[in-house]
Amino acid sequence: MNHVSFPGIGISLDIDPVALKIGDFSVYWYGVIIGTGFLLALVFALTNLKRFGIDRDSFVDCVLAGLICGIVGARAFYVFFRWEYYAAHTDEILAIHNGGLAIYGGIIGALAAGCITAKIKKLPVPAVLDIAVMGFLIGQGLGRWGNFFNQEAFGTETELPWAMISEKTGGVGVHPCFLYESLWCLLGFVLLYLFSKKLRRYDGQIFLLYLVWYGFERMIVEGLRTDSLYTPLFGLRVSQVIAAATMLTGLILLFVFRSRTVKAVDSSPEEKSAEETESAEE
Repeated sequence: MNHVSFPGIGISLDIDPVALKIGDFSVYWYGVIIGTGFLLALVFALTNLKRFGIDRDSFVDCVLAGLICGIVGARAFYVFFRWEYYAAHTDEILAIHNGGLAIYGGIIGALAAGCITAKIKKLPVPAVLDIAVMGFLIGQGLGRWGNFFNQEAFGTETELPWAMISEKTGGVGVHPCFLYESLWCLLGFVLLYLFSKKLRRYDGQIFLLYLVWYGFERMIVEGLRTDSLYTPLFGLRVSQVIAAATMLTGLILLFVFRSRTVKAVDSSPEEKSAEETESAEE
């Protein structure tokens, strides 16, 4: 049980990370919230597949492959960057019930497995990526509240009105980084969903926008956290490096594909025909 308060906004409550306990078996809120986020993301995807021209059964295969490899990737990523510890505690490498899942590892694993499966199933991979990342934003937005119940993934000390205090923070006010990311991801889902309904011009565009949107936020918020994974060389925060790289990649590709789209429109058969007609009349 943790006592958590946000003195600046008058909120104080006790939270138990355990949702249900039967004998020695415990179900944690972290798992419940992550599972709920996954199910809501899946429901969203399944109800929008037709609009993206994706076969339902084949997409479910992509989801299952992505789920399994996402968990494996999240754990492998975390263990790799904490290898100094796990090399001496190899019996804990598979102990994911004790925590230790890196979200970027999960995203990379899920996307890689999902794309490979989509390719095998002959689905339009860029379209699959578009709908998948909107599901990611739902899952990430809700999943971060699992960090709240565990009282983890918070930031450095702050005196801002929404500072969070608990036993885990050492009794000092800290940045509630879980809240920053949750709100950013849920807002991103709403904006990208609206964009996909009205402004989407090509398959893969939503995926690239996701790289920019999430990369921007993660690059900033990761700098506030106290539990970051670091690169072996130069002591850089792993998530900040990846976030900056993905954001930059997304921006470049959005510019490239926008230029190609504009050129394609400018050289459309209709416009060429009109130009030829005008030329002939002259």
